[in-house]
Amino acid sequence: MSRTHPLLDRVMFWTPRVLCIAFAAFISLFALDVFNEGYGIWHTVLALMVHLIPTFVVVAVLIIAWRYEMLGGALLILLAGWYVMETWSRFPRSSMLVIAGPLLVAGGLFLCDWVYRAKHRPTV
Repeated sequence: MSRTHPLLDRVMFWTPRVLCIAFAAFISLFALDVFNEGYGIWHTVLALMVHLIPTFVVVAVLIIAWRYEMLGGALLILLAGWYVMETWSRFPRSSMLVIAGPLLVAGGLFLCDWVYRAKHRPTV
């Protein structure tokens, strides 16, 4: 068993989590366009909730990944792949990269954290 490095432990733990939180905040910004539509209050609330569904999905996966890095990392990578498949012919590749890229990177970082922790877990 190799020795752990406290700074590396913290970086490996927090980087994917902070990235997911920042990404959830970023995609939440796209929901703000419902306020320009001129809907009534209840229609605006409903439209806002519908527009925030992707954010809710990312937050749900983050909650899973916080405890189960391997599962959460795999789910984030699957979300990135699903997004690319769904938007392949509808959006430019650069806009797909803006959404799928952070999901893919965060998923990979969660998997790296899982491997790192497995290697440095004390054996009994």
